[in-house]
Amino acid sequence: MPVPESLTCVLCGAAYREGADQYSCPECGELGTLRVSYDYDRIKASASRDGLAALPFRDHWRYLPLLPLAGVGSEFPLAVGATPLYPVPGLRRALGLERLWVKDDTANPSASLKDRASSVVLLKGQELGRTEFATASTGNAGASLACLSAALGLPCHIFVPESAPRAKVAQLLIFGADVLSIRGSYSEAFSLCVEASDRFRWYNRNTGYNPYTVEGKKTVALEIAEQLGWEPPDTVIVATGDGCILSGIWKGFTDLHRLGWISRLPRLVAAQAEGSQSIKQAFDGDGTIRPVNEDTLADSISVSLPRNGVMALQDLRASGGSAVSVSDGEILEAMPLLGRTTGLFGEPAAAAAAAALVKLVDQGEVSSTERIVVVSTGHGLKDVDAALRAVDPPEPLECSIEAVRARIGIR
Repeated sequence: MPVPESLTCVLCGAAYREGADQYSCPECGELGTLRVSYDYDRIKASASRDGLAALPFRDHWRYLPLLPLAGVGSEFPLAVGATPLYPVPGLRRALGLERLWVKDDTANPSASLKDRASSVVLLKGQELGRTEFATASTGNAGASLACLSAALGLPCHIFVPESAPRAKVAQLLIFGADVLSIRGSYSEAFSLCVEASDRFRWYNRNTGYNPYTVEGKKTVALEIAEQLGWEPPDTVIVATGDGCILSGIWKGFTDLHRLGWISRLPRLVAAQAEGSQSIKQAFDGDGTIRPVNEDTLADSISVSLPRNGVMALQDLRASGGSAVSVSDGEILEAMPLLGRTTGLFGEPAAAAAAAALVKLVDQGEVSSTERIVVVSTGHGLKDVDAALRAVDPPEPLECSIEAVRARIGIR
């Protein structure tokens, strides 16, 4: 399996060797996110597209030759990845797009894409000698770590802001995690988790802080490429908070391109909530990531200071992509649109990507024949309160056929 050649700071370019305490660049601080790079010639010599079929794994461990792990060891207890890529004919008709797919990562064990990162971080942490894990989360990353830690029999500590949705907190508790509900924002919970992990020697999974979260999340891009017959899409749209999923998708495609497994790269579109658009503001402005006030119902992408923001901004520009902001109202409209036309139930953050696509179509920024993939990152049952805001609840009827007849308008 590939051993990371270096961990390189996105700000100053300093290179480091991997280690249990090597998260971000010590000179540049938390925004000095580290990129994982490999000896791609060595990977080419030992791995191929055809060779993937010979591996004993059908889930995302089939991409083990491209992951920074010595191996999976005994069979991983839960199936992560291998999620469906749906052609969504109903949504194609509704938006006038001929070649549109939705990558449904709600099919993962904890119902979010974050399982890809958690699985890699848990195995990497153990390789590096750690047996206890922690993360800060608005819900999904925490639920993911709690779910997979429970399956592996490992203890974990989850720092969540007091405002985290109840359904996500319920997941944490059901999985037996040690839940620390913090009177403060996600950013404050993030900083406290970093401090506690350093103090108590926990391996920290924090999004945009642990460099291997990007490596786990890149497997969604590897799957998209393989599911499309190694012909990558023209555009990939993904909801963006910290920016880690976006960077993971770009890393996956660029890894494949460097290996010669795909002939070109897609452009990326970062879908950000208007109430949390630090990356979009930097993209449209001077390129500096600055904190913003978090104010959106899409809790999964609600973040004041995106720790992976610099890397995400670099990747967005390298892809020739763009950033789109959507209002909470547009997100709420996209939730039932996605549900009615595809049968998929996305939480607000997942619907933000669909809302961004609607906006791009309305503005004429995508063509009808463009090959587009929208990534659905988390299931709608994680935030039922938000879903109920997106629809009109039914008025109770009398229990009679006459009431039904009147309700449906048949005389």
